[in-house]
Amino acid sequence: MIKAVRSGEGVREVARRHKVSPSTVSFWVKRTSGKRLDRVDLSDKQSGPCSPANRTAIEVEDLIITLRRELKVICDLGEYGGEAIRRELIARGVANIPSVRTIGRILERYGVTGGKKRTRRPSPPKGWYLPEVADGRCELDSFDYVEDLSLEGGPVFNVLNGVSIHGGLPFSRIFTRMRSIDTLEAISDHRKDVGLPSYAQFDNGTVFQGPHNHKDTVGRVTRFCLGLGVTVVFATPAEHGIQNAIESYNHRWQDKIWNRFMFGSLDAVQEQSDRYVLAVRKRNAARIDAAPDRRPFPADLEIDLTMMPCGKIIFIRRTNDSGEASLLGRSFPVDKHWTHRLVRSEVDLEIGMIFFYRLRRSDHTNQPLLNEVAYSLPNRSFKL
Repeated sequence: MIKAVRSGEGVREVARRHKVSPSTVSFWVKRTSGKRLDRVDLSDKQSGPCSPANRTAIEVEDLIITLRRELKVICDLGEYGGEAIRRELIARGVANIPSVRTIGRILERYGVTGGKKRTRRPSPPKGWYLPEVADGRCELDSFDYVEDLSLEGGPVFNVLNGVSIHGGLPFSRIFTRMRSIDTLEAISDHRKDVGLPSYAQFDNGTVFQGPHNHKDTVGRVTRFCLGLGVTVVFATPAEHGIQNAIESYNHRWQDKIWNRFMFGSLDAVQEQSDRYVLAVRKRNAARIDAAPDRRPFPADLEIDLTMMPCGKIIFIRRTNDSGEASLLGRSFPVDKHWTHRLVRSEVDLEIGMIFFYRLRRSDHTNQPLLNEVAYSLPNRSFKL
């Protein structure tokens, strides 16, 4: 470009031929004016000054590094981070003291922070532990109780909450007693209203799973869901990651209803709860319509809860020191090398097998089979 302009061509003509702006051609012509091309530095140069105008003085940076070493030894509080260094700078009367965050950047630039930087990975999709739910092919309803609420001078009551993973479809029902029969009837009414999901998820409470004092026990809520062709999922005990959706709804219910109004009766609480549920469904209408399809509730279906259940129960579990998973009151071998890790335990009651799949949040698409164990429920009557 420079040779063409020096040979007499116009700036615009040269710019058009080289597909650059005329100002670019003028810039390079001006930069090389009066110089031989073989002696001109044609490399790009950073615009602006070599050093930022607001950069902390090098003397202050050196003092910050020195104070970090000193405070680490002599500070009675044992503190030598950004806040402690800034307090010491103020005590010494240093001018133009940088902020705590700037001090932190200086420590990072000099490599004296000493801590390991946390690696933040993107969160997995909703229902990542179930491939069909994670891919958006199936819906999952999650249920849980908010326990031991009490009106002033009134009875203690519990709230059964439910919410769907993809659609955000809420449900709330108040009970004075937390019984499996009431839970079953409430879930039945809810599903008659909105349809059946592919999965229903619960925590490991006895009201959902059944009594824990006997092995190989399947409670009536689980039997009812299996009778409807819904796969039952039990979340990891004492962990919140799998239950985040319902725990979040529990918090919103308490914040938007229980902590917001004064109630004189349980009927008033249920009425306000119904209004809130209706408002949430109206707000989430587009999301509910875009969620995976739900099957209609069978009108003439009769489920005998005393019969042997069939279908599939899934337990999300964390293995112990020996690589074993505990479910249904028993311990099953998974993988001796997969200790203190999550597994998806699929109990297939029809074929009499338990399949254990590896789970990792950072690699949720890769869920290989770790082990399979023969298992069948004992043939004994279930008393209601």
